[in-house]
Amino acid sequence: MEMAQNEGQMGVRRFGRVNWLGLYTLMGREISRFLAVWTQTLLAPLVTAGLFLTIFTLAIGPSRGDVMGVPFVHFLAPGILTMTVIQNAFANTSSSIMISKVQGNIVDTLMPPLAPFELVIGYLSGGAARGMFVAVAIWAVMAVFVGLPLHHPFFAIAFVLLGALFIGGLGVLAGIVSQKFDHMAAITNFIITPLSFLSGTFYSVETLPQWFKVLTHLNPVFYLIDGVRYGIIGTSDSSPWIGLSVMIVVTSAVVFIDWLFFKRGTKLKS
Repeated sequence: MEMAQNEGQMGVRRFGRVNWLGLYTLMGREISRFLAVWTQTLLAPLVTAGLFLTIFTLAIGPSRGDVMGVPFVHFLAPGILTMTVIQNAFANTSSSIMISKVQGNIVDTLMPPLAPFELVIGYLSGGAARGMFVAVAIWAVMAVFVGLPLHHPFFAIAFVLLGALFIGGLGVLAGIVSQKFDHMAAITNFIITPLSFLSGTFYSVETLPQWFKVLTHLNPVFYLIDGVRYGIIGTSDSSPWIGLSVMIVVTSAVVFIDWLFFKRGTKLKS
């Protein structure tokens, strides 16, 4: 009798605490989005990272000695890898939501019986997967051509994953609050790009003036790049454990805000 009443009620979840089928479907959609155009989402970042490394090596490498006890090209590679990962993670989540809003089919994602946390996990899975794919591809190519090592795999994987989740979470927020592609471009150009470039990607923060060093340590992306650098070449500007703690906290905060936006339907529901 009770089951019959539940079947007649709208919006009743009949599959337990987690809608696994819906969650897997959303995750599969987000991952298939970038795999379907892999030349743009995976090959293009690999080429861009290679160009960055080549240009800086040719322009600065021959005239510069070791940095933090390692060859300049080895010091530079982890920063370029991390910068590429976070840019792609942001692009994946933000574009997915933004395109759905512009095309008017965001309702197809919001109408199914998916809880806010399931929506967050589904979107972040695409950004995290794309980030990890890009990271593995870039490291493999650099390992072959420049002999890039991998001293601490745990830290390298942990920081790459946290970076993809953190920036992917920011991409979710950007996709939600943006009303048109101009807004998205502004967020990318004035927030994401400066955060990634001014975080020790191409230099050691120890060479900076004290005031700039303090500002850099307030930038979460600094801990990402520094942590990946420690994982790959075994040296860093700060403790990797401090960086790991900082990234867990800020990533959790961004994911919580994502959940809150989906729960309230902010800028998603009329």
